[in-house]
Amino acid sequence: MPGTVIVGGQWGDEAKGKISSYLAVRDEPAVAVRAGLGPGAGHTVVHDGRTLKLRQLPSAVIHPGTRLLLGAGVLVRPEVLIEEIEGLGARGRVGVDFRATVIDPGHVSAEAADQVLRDRVRSTGSGHGPALAARAMRSARRAEDVPELAPYLADTVKEVNDAVDAGERIHVEGTNGFGLSVLYGSYPYTVGKDSTASTAAADAGLGPLAVDEVVLVFRAYPTRVGAGPFPTEMEDREAERLGIVEYGTVTGRRRRSGTFDLDQAREAVRVNRPSRVALTFLDHVDAAGLGVRTDALPEAAAAFVAMVEEGLGLPVDLIGTGPDTADVIDRWNGRPPAGTGRNVPIGIGGRGGLGTVGGDR
Repeated sequence: MPGTVIVGGQWGDEAKGKISSYLAVRDEPAVAVRAGLGPGAGHTVVHDGRTLKLRQLPSAVIHPGTRLLLGAGVLVRPEVLIEEIEGLGARGRVGVDFRATVIDPGHVSAEAADQVLRDRVRSTGSGHGPALAARAMRSARRAEDVPELAPYLADTVKEVNDAVDAGERIHVEGTNGFGLSVLYGSYPYTVGKDSTASTAAADAGLGPLAVDEVVLVFRAYPTRVGAGPFPTEMEDREAERLGIVEYGTVTGRRRRSGTFDLDQAREAVRVNRPSRVALTFLDHVDAAGLGVRTDALPEAAAAFVAMVEEGLGLPVDLIGTGPDTADVIDRWNGRPPAGTGRNVPIGIGGRGGLGTVGGDR
């Protein structure tokens, strides 16, 4: 059974939560691990008439048989996590790695007081940066130091690797997006850590050979919250014409919108080396495609998918057509992966290639 890592290829908000929840229902993983940053990164899941706003738990929470873990690399804010566990009735299913870094109130205050983070970077104000700095300086508390977290403490690295050794299916859900990586993104307008597939696996305590599939998620019209370069950004009125008016799950700020940037997407492919590509929000390309679940997209949407496949040199195996978990066209089953990620050439050029594209409803 494969270990699957799901990460974003743009500036977050690519519908990783939707794709992760769809794969959880389809594949019924034994274990799902939240990797990435912390409570400042929200995932939205729409399932069975409910809309879940997740800040700490994996999107696989909708599959009752899946063990839900927070990896050692995840930042934990105890009050946010406990409220989420109680609100979703997930008690008994959740394990928090005892090594995970805790966000304390002082970290939140420090971020709010930092003029660069507050006014220039326009961070979420969740305390991520100061908590990561405290961990680097060996002064941060870990989950094992917080009594309120005692019922949830676990050695998640052992759990995950035991599951791998037993041949069970594992999902690792990253946060943010490639463009927000502190290493490879639009620094300094990034989050405080890397957000690639490699780091997501490390956050969960998995070595590279434990990962069989990397799913890289893109959206048809990328969005971005906060400051920083956005080469294909469109005017608000154009986004409104296309029906793209969205607000951040955590910040509540309106998201900036732009057209699909093949140069940026190719760089995300180069570093993440996905075996599978997911493309979401195809209903923004053509509203007639909203909720389509068979491989019968309207002409404009089908042409958009073909353009992305040609530009990236990879097939698109999952196509999101609406907000619900089940609003997916699944071309995955029976289709071989794009490659192992070790010796397969991606076939993409440097910057200045196919440029940017857009589409009308």
